[in-house]
Amino acid sequence: MNLIEEIKRLKKERNAIILAHYYQNPEVQEIADYVGDSYFLSEIGKKSEAQVIVYCGVQFMAESAKILSPEKIVLFPAYTCAPCCMENQANEKLILEKIKEYPNAKVVTYINSSSGVKAASHAVCTSSSALQVVNNIDADEILFVPDKNLASWVQEQTTKKIIPYEGCCNIHDRVKPSDLEEALEKNGPMKILAHPECRPSVRAMADYVGSTAGILKAIEDIDADKYLIVTEKGIAHEIGKRYPDKKFVYLNMFCSPMKKIFPETIYEALNELKYELTLPEDIINRAKMSLENMHYYANKK
Repeated sequence: MNLIEEIKRLKKERNAIILAHYYQNPEVQEIADYVGDSYFLSEIGKKSEAQVIVYCGVQFMAESAKILSPEKIVLFPAYTCAPCCMENQANEKLILEKIKEYPNAKVVTYINSSSGVKAASHAVCTSSSALQVVNNIDADEILFVPDKNLASWVQEQTTKKIIPYEGCCNIHDRVKPSDLEEALEKNGPMKILAHPECRPSVRAMADYVGSTAGILKAIEDIDADKYLIVTEKGIAHEIGKRYPDKKFVYLNMFCSPMKKIFPETIYEALNELKYELTLPEDIINRAKMSLENMHYYANKK
């Protein structure tokens, strides 16, 4: 059996679309109809005429796709549990307790969170929309959940009071300035492109700070002989395709939950309609409202 051809056949038969995050295994990215940032992919799924969404990422990403497309079948073909490490650091109960401590604050939740946390929030944000969302909400205090590093990055750029929740991405947060210094010493001068989930001391060394999609664009905009990419190294596959003539150095940043999807599990999902992700209707409705608020605040003039 030719696995890739079978996946193509089943995709057509099921009226399905395959979406893959930049951090996925290269062979999964190659199968996908679209590769991109998490929320971009959820929007692609919603706009698509496909009735089945095969989401290749981590748990919260597939949940966001379901929230935006509750009428569609969302398949999450991870062979074992694959939550984002940051997603596990907050839940709806903890956020509701935190809200009691700060009654005047509004909750802005980073997209890297469970559907229950989104449901308890006033608005969601992505790394690229976080500052705009925070600045446009009618509140002087913002309880920012769950990433303390993204919260500090927003605080550096706003006059509002940001109250950070003590969560983080373990992969980005463990990077230290000494890791960058070691890479520079070994490889020579480089432009440093970093994700805002990195700690402030690392971001301070970067020539550019932004989302994965932002980093891909920055490579085009920032001229250099060599670049140090400070985010999960799965992005190397897309970077290599877009910029084959440029030189890149990657740190040992490896997200194991992102690597739990394979062509074999995608085939199983499509063949058996296996690994379907479902959410309670109440959670979908409340979380969808926080996502709609994100669009409103992100685009408010």
